Amino acid sequence: MLFLLFQLGKDRYALDAAGIAEVLPLVEITPIPQAPMGIGGLFNYHGVPVPAIDLSALALGQPAGCRLGTRIVLVHYPDGRGNRRKLGLIAEKATETMRADPGDFAASGIDNAATPYLGPVMADARGVVQWVDPQVLLPPALRDMLFREPVES
Repeated sequence: MLFLLFQLGKDRYALDAAGIAEVLPLVEITPIPQAPMGIGGLFNYHGVPVPAIDLSALALGQPAGCRLGTRIVLVHYPDGRGNRRKLGLIAEKATETMRADPGDFAASGIDNAATPYLGPVMADARGVVQWVDPQVLLPPALRDMLFREPVES
């Protein structure tokens, strides 16, 4: 299985590449005034406004740096009404992939209700990598706030 690696602080995380529609350079993000922590804003994707979640701000409380390796990972996200919507994930150092068997990952032993998106972990020569499930990234209230409009055509 192919994974896209990214970092939160100094720690490495992985997204299943099968759930990724596209990896984009960091484009201009329009902030949403008074948005909750973690909402990076909106960006234009082929004429369609797409919400962007800043993974660093969501998980660590500090926005991702505007660096060369910072990317927008475009995923198809369930909107809570049975539809799939585009969602951008702002991720630092999202420039590397790895192949791993899902069986190489094991439960972390930590169950934090505030971070249901953090899945099992594996170790390699560079340290620990934690699997992130973007399908459960947002609490329902935040998901509903971002996807209030009708499904894109």
